[in-house]
Amino acid sequence: MAPPAPSVFHRSSSRPRLAVTLGDPAGIGPEVVLKALGAKDWGAIAHLTVLGTRSLLDQTRVALEQSGYPGSLPARDALTFVEIPPPLPLETVELGQPSPATGAASFAYLQAAIAGAVGGQYDAIVTGPIAKSAWKAAGHRYPGQTELLAEGAGCDRFAMAFVAQSPHTGWWLRALLATTHIPLRQVPDALTPALLSQKLDLLIHSLNQDFGLAQPRIAVAGLNPHSGEGGQLGTEEVDWLIPWLEQQRQRYPQIQIDGPIPPDTMWVRPGQAWFGISAEAVETAHDGYLALYHDQGLIPVKLMAFDRAVNTTVGLPFVRTSPDHGTAFDIAGQGRAEASSMVAAMEVAIAVVKQRGASGLGLHQ
Repeated sequence: MAPPAPSVFHRSSSRPRLAVTLGDPAGIGPEVVLKALGAKDWGAIAHLTVLGTRSLLDQTRVALEQSGYPGSLPARDALTFVEIPPPLPLETVELGQPSPATGAASFAYLQAAIAGAVGGQYDAIVTGPIAKSAWKAAGHRYPGQTELLAEGAGCDRFAMAFVAQSPHTGWWLRALLATTHIPLRQVPDALTPALLSQKLDLLIHSLNQDFGLAQPRIAVAGLNPHSGEGGQLGTEEVDWLIPWLEQQRQRYPQIQIDGPIPPDTMWVRPGQAWFGISAEAVETAHDGYLALYHDQGLIPVKLMAFDRAVNTTVGLPFVRTSPDHGTAFDIAGQGRAEASSMVAAMEVAIAVVKQRGASGLGLHQ
């Protein structure tokens, strides 16, 4: 199947327009957003609009200032802010305690951002962390923000991917998940040649349009220990995964597709490239990694890049990124939240919007 066609929603601009949502009001979202906004002069490189409840950000600012936060915070009147009326009253929000009200609020923030992106107001959405349990309590039954984003954009082909740049070597880690938030016992049944073909297409398309890699090298994980060891430790590889890989190499003769690589060894070279253990690894590590289930991809990603990884939704007609951490209710309101992943999410969103524009995949303003 051919990669998705370029969309009219993509915008090319020297200063990309980002919508930033606050996430769950009871979590660390408002804190990491405020800290990230003060981390650099964003106005020189992008137009940032924050969507949420202004009083939450104001309360967070006061708390940080009173606690002696040593970092910079943006001037209140310097922020472009869109007030999103909370569907349920937020007066009784207790930090660290998600509720139907906080779930309804974070859902409304994201809905407004999606509407703006689809309507051409924003080139990218950077989402603060939400609590799926709070969404459910508010009556919104979505597995996560990814699925709401896809629904709002009218996409039925999408994937969850994670990217991060090593502070040690500059090497880029890029990993896409074939399956996401499903029980482990359901993974073998969910994995099919059709599903993997869709996810591989999306990975290749993203490596090309978002990172400018015309001929990427891709590693595909096996499902079973030792990739099944010839059928002795599971038959999925022999039954269909290896034949599927041969078909994909014929479909993409210009792309190096390696696999199925035993899951316990696939991440050795990326780890060496990330931490600078081997100069050779930086040159020979793959450009993209296709993991078959959630923990197979995210355990190594978080071991390498917990405070730097960026969650990105591949396949949308606009750019979406998010910090690779949750609401951290246990430290909400304590001023201890680390904002580096939110900063990275903003930086990646800006870089990808510019890359798409440079590739001719946007509309010039």
